[in-house]
Amino acid sequence: MDEAESDLEIRPIDELDLDGIIALDEKIGGQYRPDYWEGRIAYFLRRDPEASVLAEFNGEVVGFMLGEVRAGEFGLDEATGWIEVLGVDPDHRGKAIGRRLAERMLLHFSRREAKNVRTLVHQEREDLFSFFAALGFESDPLRPLIKGL
Repeated sequence: MDEAESDLEIRPIDELDLDGIIALDEKIGGQYRPDYWEGRIAYFLRRDPEASVLAEFNGEVVGFMLGEVRAGEFGLDEATGWIEVLGVDPDHRGKAIGRRLAERMLLHFSRREAKNVRTLVHQEREDLFSFFAALGFESDPLRPLIKGL
């Protein structure tokens, strides 16, 4: 492990991380969305407080991953891990931050006796598809459907 990687801390998210997540999201997507993130973080902390994880480097938020274990989704009775959101600081990509966040989350899912882990990736996000494929994710027989209103 190199010096930079050893200074990276991966830990569960808490309420005090909200400002750092908001700032990172704004850096990634160019939008300031405090109300959105306040609601999302509160939801995940309520549902599965140890599942969602944060990467800090020298006290700065450089990545986060939100998810939870739940059963009963789409008729699936078994406990299933769901990865909902992944964000990594563009200035820190290529340093295995996403992989380390995923490893921590997958370990939590395993401890919660999840049998599978699922996520959705937009077909135009080849970078995310490649990231999840490198972690061992495969295509799922469940197919997303949408109808505009």
